[in-house]
Amino acid sequence: MVPLKKLHEAFLRLVLLPAGGATRPKASEVLSQHLLQRGLPHWTSFCVKYSAVRNDQFGLSNFNWEVKGTNYHILRTGCFPFIKYHCSRAPRQDLAMQNRFFTTLKIINLGIPTLLYGIGSWFLVSVTETVHTPYGPVTVYFLNKEDENAMY
Repeated sequence: MVPLKKLHEAFLRLVLLPAGGATRPKASEVLSQHLLQRGLPHWTSFCVKYSAVRNDQFGLSNFNWEVKGTNYHILRTGCFPFIKYHCSRAPRQDLAMQNRFFTTLKIINLGIPTLLYGIGSWFLVSVTETVHTPYGPVTVYFLNKEDENAMY
């Protein structure tokens, strides 16, 4: 996984050259701040541009994420030019097997479906929101307007 991560990082540095480096927040910080700003919703699904964050969750496809004592199951994929998150509030579970499955699936299909999903998302984004981080504001993108009180 380490060689794949290094290759991925090199590709992103080449493609996102003008975007800067250490001044961007970690993707995990944007994830946590978004959930907090939304008041720890039951679910949310959003994209953040690779160029806006440092990708500190590379290789994680399905995992637990805790924010202020509230656990979320996160489905995450890189779909260039975005990182896509689907977050559902749920009790902590061992998601290691699902994480390996989804990661393996993305490797087997060479990331082509996720790239197409990212390109399609670029054209279908209809709503944006600003997430405030210690590094400054970051725009997150939604394919549709979310009902902030929705259970599903």
